[in-house]
Amino acid sequence: MKKVTLDQEYPVCSIARSLEILGERWTFLIVREAMSGKTRFGEFTDALEISTDLLSNRLATLVEAGIMEKRPYQQPGHRLRYEYHLTPAGEELRIVLGALQQWGDRHCAPAAGPSAQRRSRSTGGQLEVAFVGGDGKAVALDDVTFVAT
Repeated sequence: MKKVTLDQEYPVCSIARSLEILGERWTFLIVREAMSGKTRFGEFTDALEISTDLLSNRLATLVEAGIMEKRPYQQPGHRLRYEYHLTPAGEELRIVLGALQQWGDRHCAPAAGPSAQRRSRSTGGQLEVAFVGGDGKAVALDDVTFVAT
């Protein structure tokens, strides 16, 4: 797996460095669609109604950062094309998207309620995103701090 490396001109803070790659609205929406099984350029444009130039740019950024990988495919009688698949680093963004969704559900959901729920594939039970201590138990938000190193 390719590890994202940013040179010295970028901030030391991991949040700021991550935002250099992910901090654009369309990027997370593309990742969301990839998590729902979309892999082809046309599937992304249809689902998101995004311009092809913008989609090309965002996909290139995600591939360069090691969040997605390009895989060639060719249908009979057509030219070679590429599918875009999440890498393990991309799959880890499921936590980030889940946290964003959870926050949005609580603080800015539409009147009709959330558009999707976080559920376990194995049990079907509803899921919450949380900080978890070494003992496997959730830690209350007011007990979480970020300590500079």
